[in-house]
Amino acid sequence: MEWTRHFIELNKSIHDRTSFDCGEPELNAFFQNRAVKHMKTGISRTMVLPATVSLSNQKFPICAFYSVTPGAVCRDHFPVNLAKKLPRYPVPVFILAQLAVHTECHGRGLGKVTLIKALSYLREVNTFMPAYAVAVDCLTDAAQSFYAKYGFEILCEHNGRIRMFLPMKTIDRLFKKP
Repeated sequence: MEWTRHFIELNKSIHDRTSFDCGEPELNAFFQNRAVKHMKTGISRTMVLPATVSLSNQKFPICAFYSVTPGAVCRDHFPVNLAKKLPRYPVPVFILAQLAVHTECHGRGLGKVTLIKALSYLREVNTFMPAYAVAVDCLTDAAQSFYAKYGFEILCEHNGRIRMFLPMKTIDRLFKKP
């Protein structure tokens, strides 16, 4: 499956959600059943990377997607050296709630591309609505290793999962032109 050049907002009238399979039932269920509902209710925004060729139903399959939402984290969850600089009320963060790549696209670097696009998108949002960091809750040990490879650090346990974070200042440095 070949993908287009740009991530765009999920649109159920042109994107095929039923054919998406990343190999993780929980992520598949979110994308197929809840992503559109969450967007309609203002809970999150889901961006997709469509395939270049449509299916027989005239909809485009999805090669990768990410979902983001605003959130907050108690300062006590941050490492001590950072926490002492933060306010005593919940610290605003962006939550990278979901990120997945279709199994047909695994092993081709699309996970990294999707993460970069998500961070770039949140960096842009940060210019209008600031947040301290991007947080992600890791579904699996493999996901934790993936995010750690790109500089995310363990923050805390949240709802039985490891929550990791990457400060917006770090993200800004990653995208600054030399």
